Amino acid sequence: MKPAREANGYASDAHGKSGLRNAHRRSLMRLIFIATGVALSLFACLQMFNNNAPLAVVELAASAVLVISATRIMTTRYLQAWIYGYLVAAFSFFLYIIMMPEASTSAFVWVFIMPILSYLLLGRVAGFFLAVPFMLVGGYFFYQQLASLDSARVMIDLLNPVACGVLILLFMHVYETRRADAQDRLVSLAETDALTGLPNRSSFHQNLERCVRDARRHNHGFALVLMDIDHFKRVNDSLGHDAGDHVLRHIAGCLMARLRNTDYVGRLGGEEFGLILREIDPPGAFSLINELREQIAETDAIYQGARVQLTSSFGIAYWPEDASDVNELYRVADSRLYEGKNAGRNVVVACSSGSEMPTSA
Repeated sequence: MKPAREANGYASDAHGKSGLRNAHRRSLMRLIFIATGVALSLFACLQMFNNNAPLAVVELAASAVLVISATRIMTTRYLQAWIYGYLVAAFSFFLYIIMMPEASTSAFVWVFIMPILSYLLLGRVAGFFLAVPFMLVGGYFFYQQLASLDSARVMIDLLNPVACGVLILLFMHVYETRRADAQDRLVSLAETDALTGLPNRSSFHQNLERCVRDARRHNHGFALVLMDIDHFKRVNDSLGHDAGDHVLRHIAGCLMARLRNTDYVGRLGGEEFGLILREIDPPGAFSLINELREQIAETDAIYQGARVQLTSSFGIAYWPEDASDVNELYRVADSRLYEGKNAGRNVVVACSSGSEMPTSA
């Protein structure tokens, strides 16, 4: 079964814990585009006064491209490509002005922003592998512009930026590692049910919407299953809420142990759970859920030496046979769940007529 974080788009993709979330990266990129475009316009004017027309023209052209890009970055489908394109172009430009001492004798300071931008926008792994080669090349160009290393002053001039660059790189690596771990914990708290460890209601609904989009794109079906523990209130009333919590964890364990790696399960609240069975036909879904119903009925929960007998009711809705809309699909599954509970519980209802229901125990 897929973990909540992966199913909700937080999987460890190529960015290796990709810095900021996409919405934040888009906002940051727009700000960077605008700030860089304005800065390049200013530098272009100064280069004109410095009799360096070719560089001024390049800076003006880049400024225009960045300002236009700032209006597109919030909606583009290729955010990662835009980020790489900007960083590679910007870092290459930094190296270019470092190689041209007539452009500015302090141009090497732009090397220090490379790890900051790379780590924020790409995460600690991709950020490291992009920033370090550019920083090394920039350091080499700066070294070439120094006099021979035959005096303490020249050595100091070299070691100061080298030490500063290493410290910034180390700081960003440690910072991004701590920040990514903290974000993981916050996301886990926001998307996970604390009692069972399953995805919570909000996370489940997000995954259901994503599953519908994927099914439409790839033209394959799936089943939405809503499950309710029968007579759960009796457990709380007779044995206490601690026993009820134990039963919920027991049921969560049964669900995770039985389902396939491609399936998804979440706790929707109280004694209700939701399941998404991917790439499965109606007979296969019914067979799988009926086996799960039997397993729950045959496996008692043990609480403080007492055996707690449990049964569950299930309602199944199929996409696209029953509905093509998320809300309607959920309504159909919910209706079938309560049809099963009204029919005696410990049943699986897979069609509204109730014809596909095993006999209640």
